[in-house]
Amino acid sequence: MAQKQFREVIREAIREEMERDEDVFIMGEEVAEYNGAYKATQGLLDQFGDMRVLDTPISELGFAGLGVGAAMNGLRPIVEFMTFNFALVGVDQIINNAAKIRYMSGGQVKIPIVFRGPNGSAGQLGATHSTAFESFYAHFPGLITIHPSEPYDAKGLLKAAIRNDSPVIFLESEQMYGLKQEVPDEEYLLPIGEAKVKREGKDVTVVADGKMYHVAKQAAEQLSKDGVEVELIDPRTIKPFDMKTVIESVKKTNRCVVLDESHPFGGVAAEVGFQIQREAFDYLDAPVQRVTIPDVPAPFSKKLFDIWIPGPKQVIDAVNAVTYRS
Repeated sequence: MAQKQFREVIREAIREEMERDEDVFIMGEEVAEYNGAYKATQGLLDQFGDMRVLDTPISELGFAGLGVGAAMNGLRPIVEFMTFNFALVGVDQIINNAAKIRYMSGGQVKIPIVFRGPNGSAGQLGATHSTAFESFYAHFPGLITIHPSEPYDAKGLLKAAIRNDSPVIFLESEQMYGLKQEVPDEEYLLPIGEAKVKREGKDVTVVADGKMYHVAKQAAEQLSKDGVEVELIDPRTIKPFDMKTVIESVKKTNRCVVLDESHPFGGVAAEVGFQIQREAFDYLDAPVQRVTIPDVPAPFSKKLFDIWIPGPKQVIDAVNAVTYRS
């Protein structure tokens, strides 16, 4: 075991899979000569050369389409977007081709491609660089959507994603690239579609993904000092979503708060809340509460941004509401 940064385990996962399978390659803006905008691909060009580590023009639609075509022809591309905000330029290739070709071909054509890069807000970058896309991509059939919260999960899930024969959206947080955690030295993979209970508790279930998991974790630690024990669940995969683990927890705690970095209308929290009331209505002692960003674009102002992005206080307030402490 060794302490490793989020960016390091992303790099390790890519390197290990490129060493294991010569059909795996990576491309994107600045992934080669510049070693990646966030250094997640540092050193890969030196090791694998410019036939497998490709700098692309600033044309997301073009290189996303190139990746889909390569996947259709038996290769396993990893397409890095400098931010998923820029992926909107290439979304036609992701949704109309990558997500649908396997279905439209009756399963004859596999699309083993991973689209990865930073997701969500990263501080004062303005509205056009701060959108969380987990609920957006999870909406479309044919796309696996992964949103890890910690380095250990990120490495095991990325390796599994690269080996998958369906297109995977792999969302990382720019603000978590420096996050450290102990990660095994030996190879490991994690199953796609399995949530993990990362904190046992008896009073309320809190579901949170991505960097919102860390907000929920801080809130859980504060609530514990007040005698409220949170059961904290990290979904890890947004689609397929592991509702079974969430429902089993709700049956135990009888209360639930869902934390989500996307907007409230049609977001992950909205869907999870609906499924809880459908599958575990009789076990609920309070309505499901959700904590999301407000229904407005991200502000640039530091003071407004700190109000806009959910923090531990909003989670504590929601927990207090479902436990009738406020």
